[in-house]
Amino acid sequence: MREGTVLSAIYHKMVTQHTFAKRVFLVAGIYGLAVLFPQYFMEGQNGRDFPPPINHPEYFYGFIGVALAWQMVFLLIARDVQRYRLFMLPAVLEKFTWGLATLVLYAQGRLAFVVLGFGIVDLILGTLFLFAFYATQPDRR
Repeated sequence: MREGTVLSAIYHKMVTQHTFAKRVFLVAGIYGLAVLFPQYFMEGQNGRDFPPPINHPEYFYGFIGVALAWQMVFLLIARDVQRYRLFMLPAVLEKFTWGLATLVLYAQGRLAFVVLGFGIVDLILGTLFLFAFYATQPDRR
């Protein structure tokens, strides 16, 4: 195989892997902003739809604020996946902790099915984040 062909194949693989990672984090960030930001205005609605009403709003708004901050991190990672690659690991943790918590709470009968759906989306995104982390590892030749 000619050197130019090998370099071209390596470059194509690297670009494809980086494109996958960029898209995963970009989609996750946009999705998260779209789902989370309206929650700031839905405290009362959440209390009616999923009783009892929220008794500790500081936890509710704290959760939303931290989760929104993470969406900004996902968008940052999408801009330069190689530079911010190590941030992918805590991003996986962020997705898995929420997703696994929803599974446990649903199994205990303490969570609505619709909320479980959002937890499953986070588990899928966390898995894609892991794939993106491995896909963007530097070539060690």
